[in-house]
Amino acid sequence: MLNIAQGPLEECRYDLILAADLKCGSNTTLVPQAEEVSKILDAYSKAILTPDS
Repeated sequence: MLNIAQGPLEECRYDLILAADLKCGSNTTLVPQAEEVSKILDAYSKAILTPDS
C-alpha cells in the first residue's frame, strides 16, 4: 500500500523539477518537503515490514 503512495510522490517531484526548469515559479519549500515525505514513507514501510525481535 505504501508503494502506491510513492508513485504519486515521485510524479510530484518530477513536476517540481519540470516547473523549475521552465521557470514557472519557486519550489524552494516544496522540494525539501517532498524529500521529507519520501523519507517518512520509506521509514514507515521498513518499520511495518521488519518483524519484531
